[in-house]
Amino acid sequence: MSTILVFVLIAVIMAFIIIYRNASGENLYKYVAEHTTFIYDKFAPYTYKSIREKVKDLGQDYTIHQYIMQAVGFAIAAAVISYLYFYSLIISIVYALAAVSVIPYLNYLRCKRLYSEFIFEQIQVYTSNTIMEFATTQSFVKAIEGVYNSGILEDPVKTDVKVMIDMAYENGTIDQSLSFMSTKYDFYMVKNMHQLFLQITNEGAKDTAESLENMSQDIDTLVENVYRDRLDRAAFHKKFLQFGIILYFMCMLLQFMLGAEKYAALLKLWYVKLLIHAILIVNSYFLLKGEKYYNENVGAE
Repeated sequence: MSTILVFVLIAVIMAFIIIYRNASGENLYKYVAEHTTFIYDKFAPYTYKSIREKVKDLGQDYTIHQYIMQAVGFAIAAAVISYLYFYSLIISIVYALAAVSVIPYLNYLRCKRLYSEFIFEQIQVYTSNTIMEFATTQSFVKAIEGVYNSGILEDPVKTDVKVMIDMAYENGTIDQSLSFMSTKYDFYMVKNMHQLFLQITNEGAKDTAESLENMSQDIDTLVENVYRDRLDRAAFHKKFLQFGIILYFMCMLLQFMLGAEKYAALLKLWYVKLLIHAILIVNSYFLLKGEKYYNENVGAE
């Protein structure tokens, strides 16, 4: 098999990976976009330090042992794959170090996802319990006071609810309180509930039971769809990673087709080696891109 033919074959493999990965990324994006009605909406940004601390408080941060095992696993996988491509210990070490270097970024993405899920759950608790409290107190301020004093909320939502209460007593109206919370937590269910309470307060509606019941049912439906979507996303993500890992071994087909000696001779050609490097880097890039979609793109923009 001529050198030119081999070069063309490697280029075809690289093109396949690029085309597949682009299509896969787009499908993942479309998958997420189609479900944005049912999944977490965006929320006010917090610093990564605050997010990390909350993830630790929730007991979902990795332990030192888990971080070490993750680093070892990434290093070994990258070293083995790159060695099978280049038969070079030096190149394997470089790829192993590069693989370990992305771990902080992956942890950052994971923490953001866990934090967004936690915020969504807290907002669901806030809205559902405020509606139930209002049915008894017929006062929005008393309702959120009841939710706050019940101890079911956690920071930062708990602190922000206290700010709402203080604003309501200071201003004598709930307008600023509702505006503050709706801006801080830009969720569909928050805006709708606040709009309903504002309408009830300003217009003095007498029969609110049916409206509150309908809103409570809407929240329950939304939450049910959110958790179903979370399972679907996790299953899709698993398949995405599995196929991505398989793509790393596509160039190994060349070694079976050519034999180890001919393949080693080809590696001496700089343009062949450069193309193989490009294959590894491009596939790794699209794996990271998929991780970013899965962990960050969890709400309507």
